[in-house]
This record gives sequence, structure tokens and C-alpha cells, in this order.
Amino acid sequence: MFEVTPESMGTGKRGEAPGEARLQPINPVTIKVACSNCNLRELCMPMGLKADEMDRIEEVVAVRRKVKRGGRLYSNGEKFTSLFAIRTGFFKTCITTEDGRNQVTGFQMAGEIIGLDGIVREHHTCDAVALEDAEVCVMPFDRIEELSREVVSLQRHVHKIMSREIVREHGVMLLLGSMRAEERLAAFLLNLVQRLHARGFSQSELLLRMTREEIGSYLGLKLETVSRTFSKFVEDKIVEVKQRHVRILDTEALKLIVNNNQKTC
Repeated sequence: MFEVTPESMGTGKRGEAPGEARLQPINPVTIKVACSNCNLRELCMPMGLKADEMDRIEEVVAVRRKVKRGGRLYSNGEKFTSLFAIRTGFFKTCITTEDGRNQVTGFQMAGEIIGLDGIVREHHTCDAVALEDAEVCVMPFDRIEELSREVVSLQRHVHKIMSREIVREHGVMLLLGSMRAEERLAAFLLNLVQRLHARGFSQSELLLRMTREEIGSYLGLKLETVSRTFSKFVEDKIVEVKQRHVRILDTEALKLIVNNNQKTC
């Protein structure tokens, strides 16, 4: 329902909890990209590209951009020009409501594409904020569109990315519309660890890059409710929690919490 490489998450490996991100000096200087050498290319690029097709994509994805923790990759209302493939780091997308509240709309990690919100109106409709020092590959949308007409697999991949976002939105609607607090948090943890595992990390341990308040904003829960639900999971021996480190002790129990809701829908 929801949709971090060892480079971005420290020394974490399969079977280990990812460590703290290495902090590096951040500067606005752009860096030349080589997609063919990137260990995330299978996550953000179509499979089976020919050598000449990869060369053409590398010409389009010409630069990388670094964003310091707390910095914005783009802001609400900013002119839309590019999509961004997250190479390292973690982002949140958020909007400011009419009454001044900050609403988190999603969390994005390495290997995922960000910036799709800007396509329909040609300007971004949310803020994208780095939760840790991050690096993205800049993909100018006009050139991606042009190349997609010639490289069919790239066009199909862009469509898949857009479709995945639609499915994710449906998942969030289910969370906010029908699930209790325990079900929302269980689904969130399961999804997060599944996405991290796909990037080579542990199936049971993770380091939360977001605060409990940000989790609550995303899940439609108050901070106190998120903290209380985490405490209940600890008491029930479903998880262990040490600050932002979470170890899942009983994956099946989390799945059962979520599946019981789906059976009653």
C-alpha cells in the first residue's frame, strides 16, 4: 500500500539494522552521472536496455543534485521542470493546509522517483524535504518525454511509476478511511521494512528516518496515539523500540493486525 542503499543508510546489510547516514559536505555543485554504474538502476530504470539506449538515457540524466538535511528539493508552487531519482537519502513530501498545519503526504527513499506531482499543472503541489543528507539524479521531464517516444521500455517504465503512485494513493485512502490506529501503524511498518529489504537491508530491523510526529501526520494520527501504539506493540512483544531503531519480533502478528481489517471491509 505504500511504497536506501547501504551508501545512504550507513553500514546496514541484509540481516542487520541500517546505521546512521554518513554526513558529507553538501554543496550546489552538480556531478556527472553514469546510470550504467549505479547500483540502483534496476529500481529506477527499465530492465533490458541496450547499450545505446542506456547511453542516451545517461545523456538526459546528466547531473546529480545534493540536498542537505532539512533542505527542500522543490517547493509548492515551484515551476515543474524535472523528475528526480533518489540516489541516497530519504525524503518526505508535505503540504500546508489552509489552517496552517503541515500534512505529510508520503515518504520516499533511494531508488524511487519523486516530483510526479508537478506534471499535471506544470508546477509542484507539495514540498519535498530531505530527512537526511541526500543526493538525487535530475531527469529533465521534456527530454524524458522525448526519449520515451523512441525507447518503448522507458515509456512503459514511466507509466508504471505513475500507476504505482495511484496505487499508493489508494492505499493511503484505505489507511485513513477504515483502519484503526494499530492497523495503520502495523501496515506502515510492514511496508517500510519491505521496501528496505528490497534494497538489501534486514527484513526485521529498521531505523526510522522520520519522527513520530511525521508518522502521525502521514497516518492521520496524533503524536500521542502513535507513541501509545508503539508502546502497545512493545508490550505485546511484537516489536522492540530504542529511540528510532525498531526491531520487528513478530511479523506475522503485524500482518494479522492488518489482514483482520481487510477481511471486515
